[in-house]
This record gives sequence, structure tokens and C-alpha cells, in this order.
Amino acid sequence: MPKAVVPEEKRRRRRPTKSGTVLSEQLIVETALRMLREHGSAGLTARRLGLALDADPSTLYRYFRGMDDLTLAIGDALIGQALRGWAPTGEWRADLRVVGLRIHAAYVEHPQAAVLTASRVSGRAHELAADEAVLDILRRAGFPVPDAVRVYHAFVDTTLAFAALDAASLALPSAALRADEEMWRSTYARLPATTHPRIAEAAPLLATRMLTSAYPTALDMLLDSAAAQLEGARGFADTP
Repeated sequence: MPKAVVPEEKRRRRRPTKSGTVLSEQLIVETALRMLREHGSAGLTARRLGLALDADPSTLYRYFRGMDDLTLAIGDALIGQALRGWAPTGEWRADLRVVGLRIHAAYVEHPQAAVLTASRVSGRAHELAADEAVLDILRRAGFPVPDAVRVYHAFVDTTLAFAALDAASLALPSAALRADEEMWRSTYARLPATTHPRIAEAAPLLATRMLTSAYPTALDMLLDSAAAQLEGARGFADTP
């Protein structure tokens, strides 16, 4: 049975570690992010995290019910980082685009953590705030509830799917990443038009385009579709 998590106010009264560090949920998450960046997911264990914090590993369970609970907190922290300082402008399409790009960038900045958390649902404060913000943007724009949910679903899944895909590439060993990138210049660029005419004609563009994220393009296409749907719904409502 997992241990009960100690309320925040009681944690703050705990004595500092031997090195004088006062533990907090935020400090543990920040340390876990650093360990993921340096050692990958395999390097993140309660024992190693305890060593990094100069604390007994069992102390971590005063803050989290287990390593999976910590994983959810890490994902929530990435969303919080993405939305820090952001405020809606009232222009629904521009607001959604900024939110999407911010979330994608926050995950890609921490690729190892993104691979670990992009597919998870934490139900934590930052995640809930982001979901509320996106739905509010859509409802204020005039989307009916069913359409707002449909666009929200596509928006969130597209953003996190690209975040996971792009992060997975960045999390590769550097030699593997370079080999993948070089493939577009070595193999694809040399295919003859006699056997692969469409690849051959597009090869110069592919060699450049495929080394960047397609997320901004996919996001714009999604928003184009949502805007057309909203305009069509307004036109239908205005029809006598």
C-alpha cells in the first residue's frame, strides 16, 4: 500500500538535509528534470534522486506516492513552465497558436522528460489550468460545446504527439541523430528520377524541411480547419 503524502505545510517544518537543503516538491521535480537531462529515464531512480538531494530515498515518499506520481508532477511542471507569463489576448486563433507553440517548446527543451510524460494525464494544477484556458478560448470564440471539445481534443493531442516525436529524436544518442539527419542528404537526395521521380524532384526541399519540426505547419492547418468550421457555422446561423 502506498504511503500517504504529507501535506505541504507539514513538509516545510521538516529539518533540512545534512547539506542544509530544505526539501520541497518543486526542488525534487527540478532535480529530477536535471537527472533526466543528464542520464535519461533509466537514470532516474529513488536511490539516485535521494543521493542528488542528499536525502534518504524514503524521504521522497513524503512528497510523492511513488516514482510514477513524480513522473506526473514532472509533466505538470513542463506545462506550468510553458504557460508562465502567458495571458490571452482575446484573438482566439493567435492565442491557441501561442499556447501550442509554448507547450511544444517546453517539452522539446526537456526531451528526456517529454518522452516520459507526453502521453500521461496528471490531473494536476497546471494541466487543469491549461485545459481550462484552451476550452475557454474556444467557447469565447463562439464554438458550441461539442465543437469546442472536438477542436480541443485535436489541438492537445497534436501538440503532445509532435512534442513526443520531436523530443524522441532529440533524446537519441548524438551519433544516431546525425545519421538520421544525414539520410535525407545521402540516400534520399541521390535517388534517380527514373525510379523515384517524386522524391527526386522534392529532394532539395526534403533535405532541408525534414530536419525541422512539422508542428507549426500542422498547428496552422488545424487552426485553418477550425476557423473554417467556425465561419461556416456563423454563416449557417445568419441564414434566414
